[in-house]
Amino acid sequence: MFEIGNSLREARVRQGLDFAEIEQATKIRGKYLRALEDEHFEQLPAETYVKGFLRTYADYLGLEGQLYVDEYNTRYVTGTEDDHPPLRVRGGSGAWPRSSRLLSSAVLIALTAIGLSMALVIAAWKFGATDDRGAALPRKATTKQKTAGKKPAQRPKRRQPAAQRKLHIVFVAARGDSWLRVYRNSAVGAMIWEGTLLRGERQVFSERRIWVEAGNPAVLVLRVNGKRKTVPVSAAAFKVSRQGVFGI
Repeated sequence: MFEIGNSLREARVRQGLDFAEIEQATKIRGKYLRALEDEHFEQLPAETYVKGFLRTYADYLGLEGQLYVDEYNTRYVTGTEDDHPPLRVRGGSGAWPRSSRLLSSAVLIALTAIGLSMALVIAAWKFGATDDRGAALPRKATTKQKTAGKKPAQRPKRRQPAAQRKLHIVFVAARGDSWLRVYRNSAVGAMIWEGTLLRGERQVFSERRIWVEAGNPAVLVLRVNGKRKTVPVSAAAFKVSRQGVFGI
């Protein structure tokens, strides 16, 4: 058993992330992320949202989301809606109460009256458009008159192309120790990190693409923008980019 909220908060603080950045990446509102960390699950719309948000948030932080859902089920879920028998209407199966039948009749009469009124209005407008005296109809408003007073449409804000946005890359030494040497863009790029990840530790990068050399890649878990990726264990090095993970 572990504390769900404190574990999520520690992982976020350790990676230097704020709620605004996580909200943009996961599409989960900041107030719900804060409620998960405080274990105020009653502030979320429904139990289904709690489990879905919990799994997504944990996976984004490089944690095992299913473990957090299992812990939530163990500590907070006591039953399902199927445990409650359906409500039955008194007075026989399938029979509507007398008041319901009267209400339905009143609604039907009102709808019929409204329909007749609309039909009369349409007929009066159609046949009254021109009369026997040939009265001239008012001219339709010109395009210039229709558009007068309208505000010019605002230009949409330019968004940065997807190929230029940085990736959220997380390495986790899940099954043992492994040293890493990480370069920006390619093997001839600038080295941005070198060291050994001990079992259970993680390292986070925010780059468009990286080149990685790993001493023991089989023990690593790699997540890119919250999605788990396969680490090439037989390659001497591998590249991580928006197109995927490729062994070299």
